[in-house]
Amino acid sequence: MSSRAHDWIAPDWPAPARVKTCVTTRSGGISAAPFDSFNLGEHVGDDPVAVAKNRQRLVSQLGCQPAWLRQVHGVTVVEADASELLEADASWTATANVACTVMTADCLPVLFCDRAGTRVAAAHAGWRGLAAGVLEATLDAFDCAAEDTLVWLGPAIGPQAFEVGVEVREAFIAQHAEAGAAFVASVNPGHYMADLYQLARIRLAARGVSAVYGGDFCTYSDSRFYSYRRTAQTGRFASLIWLG
Repeated sequence: MSSRAHDWIAPDWPAPARVKTCVTTRSGGISAAPFDSFNLGEHVGDDPVAVAKNRQRLVSQLGCQPAWLRQVHGVTVVEADASELLEADASWTATANVACTVMTADCLPVLFCDRAGTRVAAAHAGWRGLAAGVLEATLDAFDCAAEDTLVWLGPAIGPQAFEVGVEVREAFIAQHAEAGAAFVASVNPGHYMADLYQLARIRLAARGVSAVYGGDFCTYSDSRFYSYRRTAQTGRFASLIWLG
């Protein structure tokens, strides 16, 4: 993506030309360590002035208005509103230049669009939100036929790095038996290595959504991204999707 700053990522998926996307990385901002350098999270202890300037740079680079959310690991989905900070973990819009935006640092960002390029959505899916049904809630609000829905799974902690307790495995298997395949026994007794990407695909498939792309990152091992598991005091990067 030569027209944008640094090493920001443009999702590789067959979205309509009108659908615009961007995933920021740690590069390109002014935040000091341990938030260096393009932290966009206001809630992590970074200098508010630095965060504000980073957000200004984001708007300048992309030319859209991010609709920021107060994320709480829940399943609330709202219509994206760039003028108000809403408490939710997903948003959708059919309005041009308003970017559905989620911030993460190991949780799974999920982007949605329809094949006609008339609406988009973004969801923040940590394991709690994923198990509680945030993707299903987003699909309900998105209100698009499953066969006309495209999904991209953004940078999240990979299956080699995401160790969870048995209760997490049981929570997913209770809803979808096939979710057992997304867990591999850890070297630590009573623990498992979980594949967030596979869990998301299983849940999307259960709703008839098969056009799912991405899912090949690991925020823990890839230093381009912030990772809470790697460094507890850290920043947040953003995944955005909007209509041009």
